[in-house]
Amino acid sequence: MIETNVLTVVLAAGGTAIATGLGALPFLFVRKFSDWWLGVFNAAAGGLMLAASHSLVVEGSTVSEARTLVGILVGLALIVAANTFIESRGEHDVADLVGADARKALLILGVMTAHSFAEGVGVGVSFGGGDQLGVFITAAIAVHNIPEGLAISLVLIPRGTSVWKASGWSIFTSLPQPLMALPAFVFVLIFEPFLPIGLGLAAGAMIWMVFAELVPDALENASGSTVGVAVTLAFAVLFAVQNFVLHV
Repeated sequence: MIETNVLTVVLAAGGTAIATGLGALPFLFVRKFSDWWLGVFNAAAGGLMLAASHSLVVEGSTVSEARTLVGILVGLALIVAANTFIESRGEHDVADLVGADARKALLILGVMTAHSFAEGVGVGVSFGGGDQLGVFITAAIAVHNIPEGLAISLVLIPRGTSVWKASGWSIFTSLPQPLMALPAFVFVLIFEPFLPIGLGLAAGAMIWMVFAELVPDALENASGSTVGVAVTLAFAVLFAVQNFVLHV
């Protein structure tokens, strides 16, 4: 039996953040990529993000469909505003990338970081509901974070970011999880009503990212059929993990 206290919640949420960095590890074994593979990787990242968005919307809707919808629209508005702001600031240097690649890196890192705030609240709120629920939700988020780290790495590494830096950036995007889990656990009644808004916000930003950035980039290097297959397979893999592995 696990005793739920502040330290337990922080350590559990910290573990979910570290799990995100594991998504970069497959790239230790493959170092060179053709343009065709770059297209496939962008499409796969899009599929993983779509599946993550789907799960966020479903989870938020179980609490409040209206607040989830509000969150989706707010997320869309924020990501469009962020993209406009980043473009207006000229050249950037992020994760060893410059120019347009750096802009994409900023966007996906920003989207995934925003997403982690909602997941951190989810961990804290779940522990407020009891030990078993907290452990289950934490394990589910940790496993779910590995393909999310892979999605980040699929965008960063083929463009020139090192494997270890991509892993580090992936963990960075999940740092809000331990930061938000603690206050959400302590003040569960205050944070719980905002959870569907946060989940919807992250989903709205992710969906925009997929169709405004990842899919168009994928189509530059691979055929529409290939991109469609990669998106669908990646969506199916994460959907299967969420619904058949984590729910067993």
